Amino acid sequence: MTIDPRTHIGHVHLTVSDLDRALAFYRDVLGFEVTSRYGRDAVFLSAGSYHHHIGLNTWAGRGAPRPAPGTTGLYHFAILYPDRSTLAAAVRRVLDAGVRLEGASDHGVSEAIYLRDPDGNGVELYRDRPESEWRRAPDGGIAMETRPLDLEGLLSEPA
Repeated sequence: MTIDPRTHIGHVHLTVSDLDRALAFYRDVLGFEVTSRYGRDAVFLSAGSYHHHIGLNTWAGRGAPRPAPGTTGLYHFAILYPDRSTLAAAVRRVLDAGVRLEGASDHGVSEAIYLRDPDGNGVELYRDRPESEWRRAPDGGIAMETRPLDLEGLLSEPA
Protein backbone atom coordinates (compact mmCIF):
# COMPACT_ATOMS: atom_id res chain seq x y z
CA MET A 1 0.00 0.00 0.00
CA THR A 2 1.26 3.51 -0.78
CA ILE A 3 0.03 6.87 0.37
CA ASP A 4 -2.10 8.88 -2.05
CA PRO A 5 0.28 11.23 -3.93
CA ARG A 6 -2.08 14.18 -3.38
CA THR A 7 -1.32 13.99 0.36
CA HIS A 8 0.71 16.88 1.81
CA ILE A 9 1.94 17.85 5.24
CA GLY A 10 -0.28 20.79 6.10
CA HIS A 11 1.21 22.56 9.11
CA VAL A 12 3.70 22.37 11.93
CA HIS A 13 3.25 23.29 15.60
CA LEU A 14 6.32 24.39 17.52
CA THR A 15 6.78 24.74 21.24
CA VAL A 16 8.63 27.98 21.95
CA SER A 17 9.87 29.59 25.15
CA ASP A 18 9.01 33.19 24.23
CA LEU A 19 5.94 33.70 22.04
CA ASP A 20 6.70 37.33 21.16
CA ARG A 21 10.29 36.52 20.16
CA ALA A 22 9.16 33.60 17.99
CA LEU A 23 6.39 35.69 16.47
CA ALA A 24 8.90 38.42 15.58
CA PHE A 25 10.94 35.82 13.67
CA TYR A 26 8.12 34.06 11.79
CA ARG A 27 6.03 37.18 11.14
CA ASP A 28 8.55 40.00 10.85
CA VAL A 29 11.52 38.16 9.31
CA LEU A 30 9.96 35.34 7.28
CA GLY A 31 6.75 37.25 6.50
CA PHE A 32 4.01 34.87 7.66
CA GLU A 33 0.70 36.51 8.60
CA VAL A 34 -1.06 36.02 11.94
CA THR A 35 -4.41 34.28 11.39
CA SER A 36 -5.43 33.84 15.02
CA ARG A 37 -4.13 34.11 18.54
CA TYR A 38 -5.07 32.20 21.71
CA GLY A 39 -4.35 34.77 24.38
CA ARG A 40 -0.75 34.76 25.56
CA ASP A 41 -0.24 31.04 24.91
CA ALA A 42 -0.42 30.44 21.16
CA VAL A 43 -0.45 32.14 17.79
CA PHE A 44 -1.17 30.72 14.34
CA LEU A 45 0.39 32.03 11.12
CA SER A 46 -0.02 31.38 7.42
CA ALA A 47 1.13 32.29 3.95
CA GLY A 48 -2.02 33.59 2.30
CA SER A 49 -5.51 32.79 3.52
CA TYR A 50 -4.92 29.23 4.81
CA HIS A 51 -6.01 28.74 8.45
CA HIS A 52 -2.41 28.15 9.51
CA HIS A 53 0.87 26.74 8.32
CA ILE A 54 2.73 27.35 11.58
CA GLY A 55 1.44 27.15 15.13
CA LEU A 56 3.59 28.58 17.93
CA ASN A 57 2.77 27.79 21.54
CA THR A 58 4.14 28.09 25.05
CA TRP A 59 2.05 25.21 26.41
CA ALA A 60 5.20 23.58 27.82
CA GLY A 61 5.76 26.78 29.78
CA ARG A 62 7.17 30.20 29.07
CA GLY A 63 10.95 30.15 29.27
CA ALA A 64 11.13 26.38 28.70
CA PRO A 65 14.68 25.27 27.85
CA ARG A 66 15.74 24.04 24.42
CA PRO A 67 16.07 20.28 23.94
CA ALA A 68 19.60 19.04 24.54
CA PRO A 69 21.75 18.71 21.40
CA GLY A 70 22.03 15.17 20.10
CA THR A 71 18.59 14.08 21.30
CA THR A 72 15.65 12.95 19.22
CA GLY A 73 13.04 15.39 18.03
CA LEU A 74 12.43 17.69 15.11
CA TYR A 75 15.55 18.01 12.91
CA HIS A 76 13.99 20.72 10.77
CA PHE A 77 10.88 21.59 8.87
CA ALA A 78 10.89 23.04 5.37
CA ILE A 79 9.18 26.07 3.87
CA LEU A 80 8.70 25.72 0.10
CA TYR A 81 8.89 28.95 -1.91
CA PRO A 82 7.22 29.09 -5.34
CA ASP A 83 10.30 30.21 -7.28
CA ARG A 84 13.93 31.29 -7.03
CA SER A 85 13.21 35.02 -6.72
CA THR A 86 10.89 34.59 -3.70
CA LEU A 87 13.43 32.28 -2.06
CA ALA A 88 16.14 34.90 -2.65
CA ALA A 89 13.94 37.61 -1.14
CA ALA A 90 13.34 35.48 1.97
CA VAL A 91 17.06 34.79 2.40
CA ARG A 92 17.84 38.51 2.05
CA ARG A 93 15.30 39.27 4.84
CA VAL A 94 16.86 36.59 7.04
CA LEU A 95 20.36 37.97 6.52
CA ASP A 96 19.18 41.56 7.02
CA ALA A 97 17.69 40.48 10.37
CA GLY A 98 21.09 39.13 11.44
CA VAL A 99 20.03 35.48 11.43
CA ARG A 100 23.02 33.17 10.90
CA LEU A 101 22.79 30.62 8.10
CA GLU A 102 23.85 27.08 9.01
CA GLY A 103 24.12 25.87 5.45
CA ALA A 104 23.19 26.33 1.83
CA SER A 105 22.90 23.30 -0.44
CA ASP A 106 22.11 22.51 -4.04
CA HIS A 107 20.37 19.13 -4.01
CA GLY A 108 19.95 18.94 -7.78
CA VAL A 109 16.17 18.85 -7.39
CA SER A 110 16.08 21.88 -5.09
CA GLU A 111 18.05 24.75 -3.62
CA ALA A 112 17.98 24.93 0.18
CA ILE A 113 19.06 27.30 2.94
CA TYR A 114 19.30 26.05 6.53
CA LEU A 115 18.99 28.12 9.71
CA ARG A 116 17.56 28.03 13.23
CA ASP A 117 14.69 29.97 14.70
CA PRO A 118 15.14 31.77 18.04
CA ASP A 119 14.25 28.56 19.93
CA GLY A 120 16.78 26.44 18.04
CA ASN A 121 14.27 24.71 15.74
CA GLY A 122 15.78 23.83 12.38
CA VAL A 123 14.20 25.67 9.43
CA GLU A 124 14.84 24.95 5.76
CA LEU A 125 13.92 27.59 3.18
CA TYR A 126 13.87 26.03 -0.29
CA ARG A 127 12.57 26.03 -3.82
CA ASP A 128 12.14 23.04 -6.09
CA ARG A 129 13.56 23.05 -9.57
CA PRO A 130 11.11 22.08 -12.32
CA GLU A 131 10.82 18.29 -12.44
CA SER A 132 12.10 18.33 -16.04
CA GLU A 133 15.51 19.46 -14.65
CA TRP A 134 15.84 16.65 -12.09
CA ARG A 135 18.62 14.17 -12.79
CA ARG A 136 17.58 10.55 -12.85
CA ALA A 137 19.49 7.46 -11.73
CA PRO A 138 19.87 4.54 -14.13
CA ASP A 139 16.98 2.77 -12.36
CA GLY A 140 14.72 5.80 -12.99
CA GLY A 141 14.83 7.07 -9.42
CA ILE A 142 15.68 10.64 -8.54
CA ALA A 143 19.43 11.30 -8.33
CA MET A 144 19.61 13.76 -5.44
CA GLU A 145 22.93 15.17 -4.32
CA THR A 146 24.31 17.70 -1.88
CA ARG A 147 26.61 20.32 -3.34
CA PRO A 148 27.39 23.80 -2.07
CA LEU A 149 24.76 26.31 -3.19
CA ASP A 150 25.91 29.39 -5.08
CA LEU A 151 24.52 31.72 -2.42
CA GLU A 152 25.90 34.82 -4.14
CA GLY A 153 24.12 33.79 -7.34
CA LEU A 154 20.87 33.21 -5.45
CA LEU A 155 21.09 36.60 -3.72
CA SER A 156 21.65 38.34 -7.07
CA GLU A 157 18.21 37.18 -8.26
CA PRO A 158 15.99 40.15 -9.08
CA ALA A 159 13.15 40.84 -6.66
